[in-house]
Amino acid sequence: MAERTAPARTAAAGADGRLTALLTSAMAFSMLQLFLLGAFGPRFVDESVLSPTLLGLTTTIGFGAAALLSPIGGRVVDRTGPRRSLVALLLVSAAALALIGAAPGPGLLLAAVALGGLPQALANPATNKAILAAVPPARRGSVTGMKQSGVQLGAFAAGLPLAALAGCIGWRGAVWTAAAAAAAAALWAHRALPADPPAKSAPPPAPLVPRGALAWLAAFSLLLGSGIASVNTYVALFGARELGMGPAAAAALVAVLGVAGIAGRVGWSRVARPGRAERLPGALAAGAVPAACLLAAAPYAHPLVWVAAVAVGVFAVSANAVSMVLVMQRAAPGRAGQDSALVAAGFFAGFAVGPPLFAPLAEAGRYGRGWLLVAAEFAAAGALATAWAVRERRRGPRTEAPA
Repeated sequence: MAERTAPARTAAAGADGRLTALLTSAMAFSMLQLFLLGAFGPRFVDESVLSPTLLGLTTTIGFGAAALLSPIGGRVVDRTGPRRSLVALLLVSAAALALIGAAPGPGLLLAAVALGGLPQALANPATNKAILAAVPPARRGSVTGMKQSGVQLGAFAAGLPLAALAGCIGWRGAVWTAAAAAAAAALWAHRALPADPPAKSAPPPAPLVPRGALAWLAAFSLLLGSGIASVNTYVALFGARELGMGPAAAAALVAVLGVAGIAGRVGWSRVARPGRAERLPGALAAGAVPAACLLAAAPYAHPLVWVAAVAVGVFAVSANAVSMVLVMQRAAPGRAGQDSALVAAGFFAGFAVGPPLFAPLAEAGRYGRGWLLVAAEFAAAGALATAWAVRERRRGPRTEAPA
């Protein structure tokens, strides 16, 4: 029997690995355009393509569109299935990136960013639905953490290899290269994923406003996203303008943030088991507070900016992955897409709100006050999540949701 089961276990592990790689890629491409805008921010400002305020507006438009589309996207995923949704996600990502590369000025560029809200709206519902359908409960936490790290993989790609490529062929050529890669990933998804069942008829209308635990997680995600978005959007420009870093070194800050986020999301998600996961969001958000304070102190000791980038990735960015693990543990049968979308909408709304609050401070060169604002947002998220964890502890332990 052992001789027969060992190959079966090996095949299952290989299938899990291929699925994880595909889902990780989908998450990376879903937000790659916004990481590219952050990493190339100094180039855009120096070439007068965007002002610092318009740079923040790109994030607001992209994530505002994602927040509005997320509840609808969740329903679409539940009805049509993960394969169709992932292929659509990657094709639209490719189109948005291609438009950014072709944009002659801010008008078309901002329109392309708005189009990129659709892949973001589909990303968490589609990938979570695929995990619940294909991954055993014992491995869902680790697979979820790995695929959530794809977002930070996108940050790394924007901040290092694509930034280096931009130094050789220009930022437009680098963005078009990313668009071609997204199109290739869509073909991979079409070939690798099993066919979806026939599209389901429309289910009974579900509430578009989160309730109960979902409401707590959405509010936490809004505050957390506000702080993370400000760091993603402005840390490279901060490095270039306030710390005297060159464009490549400033973009590398985004890459370091991405690598730290990958490690943090994978590591924390693996230990986010029912009964323990509820305590993690508050602790991670609290750990991000001193990270934002280090950014405020970086003009007095420049190496602190690298420590801060790592800490934001390990704590703040990782907290979002843990919140998605919690959603999957609590999702009602057949509603994983919708529940994921409602919490993701809160996160995207935070990404839409954060940079405009930071932008006037960046325009005035008052980055220290901006980073203290980010610290306050992380502190509020931590307090909210801790209050929710205490409430959940009183209600007793929860078990993993069924597929």
